[in-house]
Amino acid sequence: MKAATNPARESEGNGRMKAATNPVRGDELRSPPPSSKSRFSNSIASSDYTSDVSPKWIMRGLSCVWIKPKRIYERVFTNLTSLQEARLKGLRHRMSIEFDPKLNDHQEALRSLWNASYPNEELHGLISEQWKQMGWQGKDPSTDFRGAGFISLENLLFFAKTFSVSFQSLLNKQCGKRASWEYPFAVAGLNITFMIMQMLDLDSSKPSTFVRPVLIQMLAGDEEAFDLLYCVAFMILDKKWLKKNASYMQFNEILRSTRAQLERELLLDDVLRIENMPSFRLLMQEPHELQCRDDKCAKPLFSFFFLYINTSM
Repeated sequence: MKAATNPARESEGNGRMKAATNPVRGDELRSPPPSSKSRFSNSIASSDYTSDVSPKWIMRGLSCVWIKPKRIYERVFTNLTSLQEARLKGLRHRMSIEFDPKLNDHQEALRSLWNASYPNEELHGLISEQWKQMGWQGKDPSTDFRGAGFISLENLLFFAKTFSVSFQSLLNKQCGKRASWEYPFAVAGLNITFMIMQMLDLDSSKPSTFVRPVLIQMLAGDEEAFDLLYCVAFMILDKKWLKKNASYMQFNEILRSTRAQLERELLLDDVLRIENMPSFRLLMQEPHELQCRDDKCAKPLFSFFFLYINTSM
């Protein structure tokens, strides 16, 4: 099992911070279709290009990445280095691993997530009503992974250990004016993982946008780029949720908007690492900047939610 977090990263993250699903009605809390796309101001309309999430051309250290106007000739070439190929292979392998409740390392990862989430509360078992307070569908979280796989648990654990202040803020719904019916934290996390997997589209023979080659380049510099992107995505989603004063029926809309913002930020010219993304600063806010509250936090109605991963995204 891939280590859930890097000690050096954890120390850096915590030190600096000192200072797929449906709700009640059946189809709202699920991964959205690929309808959200970011646009760049180019001299030629975005419809002239293979994808309107891609600028006219980008050179990010890849051996060769370019695109010509769709009306003339459309193609994307990427020549990966051996390191990029290795990191891409590793990420694909992680994405292919299903959660198996019988495997000791998968069981241990669940326990580690609980301990990182509720360090002062003893877990009574891997099947327990306690899991509902984290935002799982029922008392057995292993039934919720499905299409998101083991990597979604790794993502949650990475977030909990690397950016504990931000993680706790989202987990406990401490910041801002919360809705009466909140999104369930853990299940939302699985949807975020699945959304990013679909955005990268690693199973296709060639990328439909520049997002995939950009992330591959980032992986060459930081093996945890995918996990970091997940943390940024979770913070963006919650910020948009609060700004819209959203309720559970609007989860898909918020998730689509989150994906669109990720695409826009990843394709900015000066974003060469996840840490360069404008929204990365959300993870590094001081506790007082989060404007958290300790009482009257809205509680999600966990019993009305169940996991659904929409593979048509």
